[in-house]
Amino acid sequence: MSNGALPDYLKMATPLPTANRVPWWKSTAQTYAGIFLWVVFYMKIADGTLAQAGLGLSLLGLVVAAFICHFLFYLVPGRLGMETGYPLYVVGSSTYGTAGGFLMPGLLMGLLQFGWLAVNIAVSTSFIIQATGAEAVPGSLPFVLVAIVWGLAACFIGVLGIQYVAKVASVLPIVPLIMILIVFFTNLGGVGKFQPAAEGKPLMGFLAMIAMVVGFFATAGAAGVDIAMSNRNAKDVQLGGLFGIALAIIVAGGLPLIAIAGANGADPKLNSYVFDTVIKQQGGFLASSMFILFTIASFAPAGFSSFIAANSFGTMFPKANKMGMVLCGAIVSIVLGATGVALNLAGVFTIIGASFGPICGSMVADYLLSGCKWAGPRKGINWAGYVAWLVGFVVAILPTVGGAKFSFITPAPVIAFVIGFVLYAVLAKAGLEPERVAMPSAKRA
Repeated sequence: MSNGALPDYLKMATPLPTANRVPWWKSTAQTYAGIFLWVVFYMKIADGTLAQAGLGLSLLGLVVAAFICHFLFYLVPGRLGMETGYPLYVVGSSTYGTAGGFLMPGLLMGLLQFGWLAVNIAVSTSFIIQATGAEAVPGSLPFVLVAIVWGLAACFIGVLGIQYVAKVASVLPIVPLIMILIVFFTNLGGVGKFQPAAEGKPLMGFLAMIAMVVGFFATAGAAGVDIAMSNRNAKDVQLGGLFGIALAIIVAGGLPLIAIAGANGADPKLNSYVFDTVIKQQGGFLASSMFILFTIASFAPAGFSSFIAANSFGTMFPKANKMGMVLCGAIVSIVLGATGVALNLAGVFTIIGASFGPICGSMVADYLLSGCKWAGPRKGINWAGYVAWLVGFVVAILPTVGGAKFSFITPAPVIAFVIGFVLYAVLAKAGLEPERVAMPSAKRA
C-alpha cells in the first residue's frame, strides 16, 4: 500500500464517531420515505405504464423496482457509509481513485442536483398556477416569473439556511401522504372498471415502471453512503432500507397508481394518467388546497438539491465562491424549469439512472472484490471504475438519444448497473485498479 500524498478532501476527512449514530427509524427510513413522498416521484408514475400493462402488472413492476432499489442500488453504499463513517466523496475514492473521485461521484452528484432542481421548479410552478384555476403553460410570462422566484428562493435557502429547511422537512412529508390518501379513497370505487388499452404492450409497461422508479432513485442509492453513515450497525442499514425505500416505494407509488386507475375507470373519457389531472378532478377548494400543499411540501427537496450541489462544489473547489457557483447552476435550472423541458420526467429519470446506475454497480463490485469492506483510497484515477461507468452510461442513454431503434435497452438504469458491475469486476481482475494509498483515519471511529 502506497504512502503517497492524499488530496486535501481525504486528508481532512474524519469518520462519524460511533457515539453519534442513531437508530434506523430516526435517520435512514424517514429520510428516504420523505424522498418518495415528493410528488415528482409519483406524478407521472402511471404514464406509459398503467394503460400498457394494466393495474396488476404495473403494481408488480413497482414491487420489483422497490426491491431492486433496496438490494442493488442502496444496500452496499449504505453498508459502506455505516462501516466507514465517511461520506460518498471519500468512499468513492476507492472505486474512482484519489484524483478521479473529484469528478466521480463527487462533482457529478453536484451537477445532477441542478437537474433535480429544474424538475422541482417546473412541477412546483405548474402546481402554483393550477391552484389559481389557470392553465399552467410553460414559457408563458406567469410561468416564467413564478419559476424565477421559486428557483432563486430555493437556491439561497439551500446555501444559507439548510438548517431551517431540514427542520421543516422533518414535518412536511406527512402533508403529501394525507393528500395521497384523500385522492386514493376518493377514486377507489372506479378501480374495478378500469381497462388497459386494447393495443397495450404489457411487458413494455412492466419494464417502463421498473426503469422509471429505479431512474428516480439512482442518485439517492449512491447517497446511501451519506444517509446510512449515521446508522449504528448492519441491521439498521437493512431495516432502514426495507422500510424507507422498499415499503415507501410501494406505498407512495402504489396508492397514486391505484387512484389514477380508479379515476380513469370512473370516467373513461378522462384518458389522462398524470396525477395532477386526478387532483383537478377533486374540484373547487379541495383541488386548489392540494396543489398548494403539494407545492409547499416540495420546497424542502428544492432546498436540499441546492444544498447538496453547494456542498459538492464547496468540497471540490474550496477556494471558489460557493454562492456564485450554485447561482450559475440555479439559472440553468430555472431556464429548464420555466420552459417546461424539465417536465419530461421520464427523460430526466433516464439520464440520472444512466449516470448513477454504473456508479452503483461499480461500487458493489469493488466492495465484493475487496472482501465486503471498503478498500480505501486508490492512487490517481481508477480506470476500472471510469471505463465501467462510461460504457454503462453510453449504453443506458442510447434509448434517449438514439430513438426507438434502441428501445430494447430497458430498463436502462438496471442494465447500466449490470454493465458497471461486470466491467468493473473484469477490469479489476485484469489489473486496472491502481495501488492503494494509506489513510490513517480509515478506521471507524
